[in-house]
Amino acid sequence: MSFSTEWLALREPADHAARNKDLLAAIATYFAGRSDLAVTDLASGQGSTLRAVAPHLPPGQSWTLVDYDEALLDSATRLGAGDTVEISTQRADLSDDVASVLALPTDLLTTSAFFDLVSKPWLTQFVKQAAKRKLPVYAALTYDGRMTCAPHDEHNAAAVAAFNRHQRHDKGFGPALGPTAPETAQRLFEAAGYKVMLGPSDWKLGPNDAELQRQLIGGWHDAIAELKEIPAAALAAWHAARLAAIDAGKAELMVGHQDLWAFPA
Repeated sequence: MSFSTEWLALREPADHAARNKDLLAAIATYFAGRSDLAVTDLASGQGSTLRAVAPHLPPGQSWTLVDYDEALLDSATRLGAGDTVEISTQRADLSDDVASVLALPTDLLTTSAFFDLVSKPWLTQFVKQAAKRKLPVYAALTYDGRMTCAPHDEHNAAAVAAFNRHQRHDKGFGPALGPTAPETAQRLFEAAGYKVMLGPSDWKLGPNDAELQRQLIGGWHDAIAELKEIPAAALAAWHAARLAAIDAGKAELMVGHQDLWAFPA
């Protein structure tokens, strides 16, 4: 699956604000003093992970951005990350070609908002391949199923539960891990001999994030409607109430994520 440049640009400030600062500090310490650091970023989109992480690493980095969407890779190259970072791109279908990507010369694997989209068999093989090469992995902004909406609406709980069930549907990698992804990833990396740090990276959105909230609510509405579990009238009422609160500047939204930093013991 792929995402539009407009959506990725809209969410990038929220992503950068949410990233767990303790984990970024731990990554910076791990690579302190290194030179010629090579990083491979999976499902890179427009390079948001690159722009978030590069400032925490020593200068002289080279990044390989990997994505299926060539337009996003072109956009990532144009946006860049400053003069001290060398960027190359590789188009790949990660659903069946992750082994060749992990074979690239690299010191660090990164990805963001991705592990919740993949299946357990896919992630198991990913961890196995990374462990074989003793590669550290930073996987950020993995959705964990927590979501709170204010002001309160009687349909909030049902909408969140339905959305979480939808997140387990196949996203192109087999039945998706969805909200179970952070815990599953932690277990798999620890079983492979990694030390693992897991920390929250929640979106906390308010009136200044009105357009991001509006886009999120619209996407969730469409996903929930596919399940046909909530009566159409109730779902429409929830959607209308959320949009009205956003338009009135009264809406707040918390979306739970977890960041993971795993490195060979």
